Amino acid sequence: MTTRRRTDLHDRAAGVLLGQACGDALGVPYEFGTPPAADEPARMTGGGLGDFAPGEWSDDTAMAVAVAEGLLAGATFAERLDAIASGFLTWFLDGPADIGVQTRHVLAATARRTEPGAPGVAHVMTEEAEGYAARHPHSAGNGALMRTSPVALAYLHDPAGCAQAARAVAALTHADPLAVDSCVVWSESIRRVVGGGRLELAWDVLAPDRSDIWAEFETLPLRPNGFTVAALRAAWHAITTTPVPEDPALRGGHLVEALHAAVRLGDDTDTVAAIAGGLLGARWGAASVPPGWRRAVHGWPGRTADDLDEIVAMLVDR
Repeated sequence: MTTRRRTDLHDRAAGVLLGQACGDALGVPYEFGTPPAADEPARMTGGGLGDFAPGEWSDDTAMAVAVAEGLLAGATFAERLDAIASGFLTWFLDGPADIGVQTRHVLAATARRTEPGAPGVAHVMTEEAEGYAARHPHSAGNGALMRTSPVALAYLHDPAGCAQAARAVAALTHADPLAVDSCVVWSESIRRVVGGGRLELAWDVLAPDRSDIWAEFETLPLRPNGFTVAALRAAWHAITTTPVPEDPALRGGHLVEALHAAVRLGDDTDTVAAIAGGLLGARWGAASVPPGWRRAVHGWPGRTADDLDEIVAMLVDR
């Protein structure tokens, strides 16, 4: 963002994708393995299930980048959704090192019917996701929630548009209503915080007939957290149980410590930390991210932290 004036809003917006990417890369080495000890920080050493390079993000941020870049394409929402679906398909055909079971199934089925850039690719993908959900009653995985943060940035001043986009982007691969709900709540939460709102979950965005389903959110166990509700619960737990420093000059350290806490929860560490990182970045901004983390993070499709800045700036300023 060297050619644009960096406002507080721009810094918070840039923090969303950067915070997600850092959480993702911190969690990669520990995914479904041994998490760091209580007094040990997470480290971007790479490895993990996909044998990633140090600082490399996983499918969580790769798909988030596809969402962000797709939201910049086309004149209509239908065209943007096709661009997002095409981005997912291109990433899949590139042979990602790590990909969720449900996402793999939906994208493979879509690839057998169409190709990136084809008209209506989003419709085909959504059909395949609906078919998968119909055959698998418990299909509310966290694979949609992990990538939803850029939706908030494209609709900073449009809550209705944010909710609509979050639903549609989630449903490309995850048709279960709980997966869609989680993406709507998280996207709206990020949208509000980037705009200067309080750090809280936007439960009011759910329709009244959906709120009862989420009533037990606060009592869910923190792991396993592959279930989208549990992943959201784990990310929120890491954020809210990490103390915010009283000294205003040190409050950006909350992002760092909360991401370490997210990884220490274990299980799907990269995804939980990526989800947490999106909201933490929205609250504390890109300036709160340690320079070493910023230099280290990178990933598909050949992007760096500076590239994430530019993508976010275009989303916010368009």
